[in-house]
Amino acid sequence: MTLRSAAPDPFDALPNPRGGAVRSAELALAEALLAFEQHSESTSALLRASHALREAGWLSAQRFADALVRLSPLADEGDSTHPTHQVSPADTNSARPAFGAALRDFRAALERHNLHELSCSPSLFNHYRVLCTHLSEHTPGSTVAFEDLALSGRPVPPVSLHAQSADQLAHLRARYERALLPVLRSQPDNSGAALAFTNAALDELDTVLAELAGPDPYDFWRLAKACAKALRVSGRATGGADARRFYARCNLTLADHAHGIERAPRSLVRATLALLWRDYALFGAAAEDADQVEVLHDYGLTVDWHVAGTQASEMLWEADAVQAQTISVTRTALTRELGVLTVNSHAYEDFLQTADASISALTEHARAADQPEKADPSEALQAGDAAYRLGAAASALGLGHVALVADALGLAWRRRAHAGVSTPAVRSHVVVGAPAASTLEQAAEALRAMLHKVAAGVAPAGSSAALAALTRAIEQGGA
Repeated sequence: MTLRSAAPDPFDALPNPRGGAVRSAELALAEALLAFEQHSESTSALLRASHALREAGWLSAQRFADALVRLSPLADEGDSTHPTHQVSPADTNSARPAFGAALRDFRAALERHNLHELSCSPSLFNHYRVLCTHLSEHTPGSTVAFEDLALSGRPVPPVSLHAQSADQLAHLRARYERALLPVLRSQPDNSGAALAFTNAALDELDTVLAELAGPDPYDFWRLAKACAKALRVSGRATGGADARRFYARCNLTLADHAHGIERAPRSLVRATLALLWRDYALFGAAAEDADQVEVLHDYGLTVDWHVAGTQASEMLWEADAVQAQTISVTRTALTRELGVLTVNSHAYEDFLQTADASISALTEHARAADQPEKADPSEALQAGDAAYRLGAAASALGLGHVALVADALGLAWRRRAHAGVSTPAVRSHVVVGAPAASTLEQAAEALRAMLHKVAAGVAPAGSSAALAALTRAIEQGGA
């Protein structure tokens, strides 16, 4: 089972002591918080934070900051303690308390320098949802979902519902619906016979999802099966609104499947993928999580692997990480500036060494991919893994733009590998379009240019053209 942090604080992941820091955003948030507490205007400071986060490529954090920007005038209006404020009945629903809590926790999270936490933290998302709820009172019709933060800027491929017999689908749906009701009614504090009953129902749901899963690498039921297992491993399969929504939406999709629908709804795919990624992004994966991690790789997402063998060793590692973070902040001689990003010098040098090997491999794979007679799915998988290594290293260092393009390139290579599967039993089901070799090569060259800037000590801007081309190839099923 994946380990969890034993830290008592409300956030959801360990700090990243060697990760890059957006100091200008941190200072701007500190200024905004001080202004808020002194009943002054905080919008201008929040805007500076948002701009800095966008420049760094921290897109999920920028999205959160933008919500704070939009709500800040309403929070100021709701300040019933301000000397000039006239109390009205509307003040009982003031946005000010929610705004203050979100700003404080967002500032604390940003200083942990963990991009996975900023994307996938349930605590931050709860704040974000409350902020957007207050905003929706003034802009009706707006909605917000966890995947909006978690998958911000990431391409998501189309996902199939492979053909099955009507009788088989009807039988599986009947079993699914019988098991679904006790899961929807379960409570987080269930114990004894109630807990055993719920677990038996979850076992049945897992079995049905496994029977539904087809051979396609981008079959929705394969993704749903992995998500259901991740929810159970994390202890989040019962009692939570997100788990209930997932299981209920799967039931609706099963009905669509029975009516001959061939593609899963994009919104459901994104929601399921974000739930699958959430705990592995925050806490890492263990050896027994390999199947779920493989599914994540098929969708362009990476995780860290656990090395701590016990909870005690995990706590010791965390204490060392906090100490290292303190040292890295105080010893400014050990840092370098890459635009708005301040990085640890040793981590920066390590990144450049590993990035050089990855980008060379990616360029060679892309050139070889232009020769159809030499197409080899295993080579494409190796190229995808090289891109993911680069993306994970860039994310750990705080290079958000680099990480986003590298992960998208890894996903494109994965789809090329699956499109080239030669097993006859699988080929009849595969609906994956292979991204063009030219798209892969252009993305590799764009990454190389970004890395040259990093090596020269210059902040790389986002490669919007390369990312847009990869997104088209991934989401439209081909070149």
